[in-house]
Amino acid sequence: MRRYLASSIGVASTTVLALSLALPAAAARPATVAVPTPADRSAAGSTQSLRLVPLDRPRTPGTLPEWGLSPQAVHPFSMIGIVWKDPSAELHGRAQVRTRESGTSRWSGWQELEVHGQGHGPDPQSAEGRSSRLRGATAPLWVGDSDGVEVRVRADKAAKGQTRTPALPDGLQAELIDPGADPAGDTPRQAGDAAEAGDSEGSGLAGSRANPATSAVPEAADAAPGQRAGPHTTSRPKIVTRRGWGADENLRESGFGYTGKVKVAFVHHTATGNGYKCSQAPSVIRGIYRYHVVSSGWRDIGYNFLVDKCGTIYEGRAGGVDRAVLGAHTMGFNSDSTGIAAIGGFENSAPPAAMVNAVAKLAAWKLGLYGMDPRGTTYLKSAGGNRFPAGQNARLKVVSGHRDGYSTECPGKLLYDKLGTIRSSAARYQGR
Repeated sequence: MRRYLASSIGVASTTVLALSLALPAAAARPATVAVPTPADRSAAGSTQSLRLVPLDRPRTPGTLPEWGLSPQAVHPFSMIGIVWKDPSAELHGRAQVRTRESGTSRWSGWQELEVHGQGHGPDPQSAEGRSSRLRGATAPLWVGDSDGVEVRVRADKAAKGQTRTPALPDGLQAELIDPGADPAGDTPRQAGDAAEAGDSEGSGLAGSRANPATSAVPEAADAAPGQRAGPHTTSRPKIVTRRGWGADENLRESGFGYTGKVKVAFVHHTATGNGYKCSQAPSVIRGIYRYHVVSSGWRDIGYNFLVDKCGTIYEGRAGGVDRAVLGAHTMGFNSDSTGIAAIGGFENSAPPAAMVNAVAKLAAWKLGLYGMDPRGTTYLKSAGGNRFPAGQNARLKVVSGHRDGYSTECPGKLLYDKLGTIRSSAARYQGR
């Protein structure tokens, strides 16, 4: 059951504080600014929602109008994204942010938000996909501990042969995410021997087999029907549980959603940036979780698993790491699949070897539970998307990139180029 305040999906109320922004001269503003109150501030994190406004700047003929936020002080946050009312609308343009490091006068340069995020999310005709809470959204961006923000969004120029500039979506809002503190006394551990040591359900690793009927955080439910050890299975890799990374289970919807089996592992990148330390990965995941649920209107974090750049694997959507949990990661193909998200952006940056190897180990284990060869191909029926219409049987590789099921840049060119290595390594881990 969610613990929301009514204002969490609206514009936060404001209080006026006299704060010095120490802005560059070219961007100077009066020192008295409005500081929004977080809509749902709690020890587990908070969300500030700020409505974008037309930016009153002198424009030369032919330039495009901008919406955004002038430089202003805000309550501390570490992740930012932009959302809008209609989940089916696309943002045809650029969205850029810059932020001020908390407690300093240092402002970052302009950073781009990934605006083409429609291919992530629930299937259109699923119960989650029909929710009235859904909103369109950019990918969120990890910016580190910040207390000042400036935003600008500009529509693309009219394409050749068109006379009108594409309109920006209605109801643009900046979502500023405070992921909250790491769980006290439960640092995600890497010594992953929880199952062998017989740890209790409070373990930070998905090793013990908690009873899903009584545990708020299922750590490793019993194998689903049809999951039997076969000739090409492999041992489960170390996986940090939701409890281990500090998930607030009151945010997501209650209960779990399952699909029949796992035939395909879709590899993604989160497009949240690469400027995080591995010790900050749990905070990044809590930020993504909050952004997916509170800001985008999904029932839970969309990915089934996440992997950081040091190769640590994390449980994503709740329901049990060895179950066929229905995710919201590859629109049109969430059924009979699992979504593995590499934390970062890999269009122009190469994924670290530790991350690639961890994805291979995870894919080998998860697909092995269902007898799938990571080097093979299979068929999934599309639930609707921009690449395969609803009802079409799509032939896909068992280890696919997001772009194989939906027309998108995800998981980034340089991670996509590693999928061959991931397939062959995963097959080797399965003993093939």
